[in-house]
Amino acid sequence: MSELSGANAVAEETAKISERVALSNKHAVELLVGSQQIVLEELLFASNEMLDRARTETHLFAEFVSKLAAVHSVKGVQVMVEECGRHQLDFVRRDCDRLFKHGQRLIDASVNLVGQRWRN
Repeated sequence: MSELSGANAVAEETAKISERVALSNKHAVELLVGSQQIVLEELLFASNEMLDRARTETHLFAEFVSKLAAVHSVKGVQVMVEECGRHQLDFVRRDCDRLFKHGQRLIDASVNLVGQRWRN
């Protein structure tokens, strides 16, 4: 009888260990899939940002050329340079704000991904 109870205890311990291993494997797979999703989202974001940046820079350059063509005096050149410089600074500020917001979103997603694994 004691052999039977000993065998049951070993079977229960083996079941608990198997359950822990299965849960660990599940968490590892979820972490890998979540990481892959974040990386793919980042690649998509980077490609969209490069396209948007090129489009904006092209627009700013066309605006600069058209203003340069319309200038007829030294005073006009000075005003044009001030306006174009202001536009360029506004663009850089908006671009940095957008990148900082994206960085915050990326950090939040990464913390959320890892945090979910530790809570379970």
